[in-house]
Amino acid sequence: MVRNVAGEIAELEEEDFYLLSGVEQGMRFSEYVNREKLPEFARLTPEEVDYRLDRCERRGLVERKTIQYEGYRLTFEGYDALALHTFAERETIEGVGAPLGVGKESDVYEVRSYRPHALKFHREGYTEFREVNREREYTADREHVSWMYTARKAAERENDALETLYPTVSVPQPVDQNRHAIVMERIDGVELERSRLDSQQVLPVLELILDEMALAYEEGYVHADMSEYNVFINSDGVTVFDWPQAVPTDHENSDELLRRDVENIVGYFERKYPGQADDVDVDGIAAAIPTGAFDAIDEFVE
Repeated sequence: MVRNVAGEIAELEEEDFYLLSGVEQGMRFSEYVNREKLPEFARLTPEEVDYRLDRCERRGLVERKTIQYEGYRLTFEGYDALALHTFAERETIEGVGAPLGVGKESDVYEVRSYRPHALKFHREGYTEFREVNREREYTADREHVSWMYTARKAAERENDALETLYPTVSVPQPVDQNRHAIVMERIDGVELERSRLDSQQVLPVLELILDEMALAYEEGYVHADMSEYNVFINSDGVTVFDWPQAVPTDHENSDELLRRDVENIVGYFERKYPGQADDVDVDGIAAAIPTGAFDAIDEFVE
């Protein structure tokens, strides 16, 4: 788990961020940045680099490795610090609060701003990097990919999808994005997986989710990772979140991924509410959405 560094940002000085930015720049060329090159990248004197490296290493923002040379790289905590610093400079956020969710590929925190927001740090590449690298399409065109690049591209892709879909589709409103982090609207609700629907709610809620998937398709996106873990339910309806794997509808596999999304969400309702969603025509819905022919779930219940 990546440590929350928000409380330490006030202890850092502007030159510390110069150093962190310099390490970030150097990591474009090598996993560990040669210490001798850091004055150039960070635009600091060698003496200042030594001092800042000590401060940042003690706080776990950089890590050192010595093989053929003494090199440094950012930790995820250091990358978080850079993103938080940028958001603070832009006045996007005023402070970071309690965690809203910590997972394998992202950490989400409540943040203070002019209204409640959520801050999502992408963690793709932090663990099981080889699997992530193999599965994530946005790294497929790069022979050598760092965790930093992988996480940043995930955030960029998700932010692009949210900006396209909102407000037509019920998704969190995107507010700002920097590096591997996104600030977005905080959604109050219950995760679908944790909810318990009455029998008369089962098909209507499933229809609401399929409606959002159909609207997303009209706006040019397939979620490509739909499950009971990325849908919120509240009194206003449903909200679909977690879009880093979304693909455009002109993608060669978009219809296949759409069918998988439909199968996943219908399958969840079948498992949790046996006898109430068993006769839903997955193939019919998956074929109807791209043509704009999905209007009501009743038409696809056998």
